Amino acid sequence: MDIRKVKKLIELLEQSDIAEIEIREGEEAVRISRNYPGGAQPQYIQAAPPPAAAPQAAASEPKQDAPGNGLPAGHTVESPMVGTFYRAPSPGSSAFVEVGQQVKAGDTLCIIEAMKMLNQIESDADGTVAAILVENGQPVEYGEPLFVIQ
Repeated sequence: MDIRKVKKLIELLEQSDIAEIEIREGEEAVRISRNYPGGAQPQYIQAAPPPAAAPQAAASEPKQDAPGNGLPAGHTVESPMVGTFYRAPSPGSSAFVEVGQQVKAGDTLCIIEAMKMLNQIESDADGTVAAILVENGQPVEYGEPLFVIQ
């Protein structure tokens, strides 16, 4: 990426209220972040449940995988939002959960970053993590399966 473009991006960032910008051109990428005084740290918040579109008869039952769909049998934890999936609270930290680990309802499974907000995704069932279906740092969509808990 041309250094003049990077300098122009820095100038645009300084003139706006934007805290961070990331630009990708083919294989190259640049991320520029504003350094605020006081060292503001990201806040981890609990994701709000998605709005109910219409009442469903089985809405309160945990979703179970149908046999033959390629996933292990068990309860599927789906993404409540569009964003970027992270297995750990920070790049150098260990993952929240691993395959084979016991979890209880309310345990943090991952973080989904959406609009620069870091949302903790918690287990809604007790059991053992049977599968982690998304790679760290990958984008996820609303309703996309993230974990299987048996």
